[in-house]
Amino acid sequence: MQSLLYKNLAIFAVVVSVSGCATWTTGNVAQNDRQRAVSHEKTPPASIVLTEGDITDRQYTSIGDISVTVNKTTVFHANPTKKLVNEKLKEKAAGLGADAVILVRYGEGGISFMSWGSLEGKGRAIKFAP
Repeated sequence: MQSLLYKNLAIFAVVVSVSGCATWTTGNVAQNDRQRAVSHEKTPPASIVLTEGDITDRQYTSIGDISVTVNKTTVFHANPTKKLVNEKLKEKAAGLGADAVILVRYGEGGISFMSWGSLEGKGRAIKFAP
C-alpha cells in the first residue's frame, strides 16, 4: 500500500516538473463594426513597426486595440521582458494585417494563480493609408 502511494507521488512530481517547461501567452483584439468590415491581408511580423507614441506623418486606419500577456510558467524560468511582449504584439498585429502598433504600453508584471510572473502589453493596430 505504501509503495503504491510513493509510486503515485513520484509520478505526480514528474508530471508537475515536466509540465512547466515553457511560457504561455494570451491576447485579445477589440474592434468596432467599421473596423471588422475592413479586409486585411496578413503581414510578416518582422515588418510591423512598434511605437509608444502616435504616428503623425502618415495617414492610417485603426484596426483595433490589441492586448497580449506573456507569462512564465515556473519560478525557474526567466521573467517576461518587453522584448517578448513586443514579439507577441507583432504576431497579433500581423494576423490582423496591420502595418504598425501605436500607443504601445506595458503593464505591471506580477505573480498570479496561473503564472509565476507575467507582463502585459497593449497597443492599437493600424493599417497605413495607400
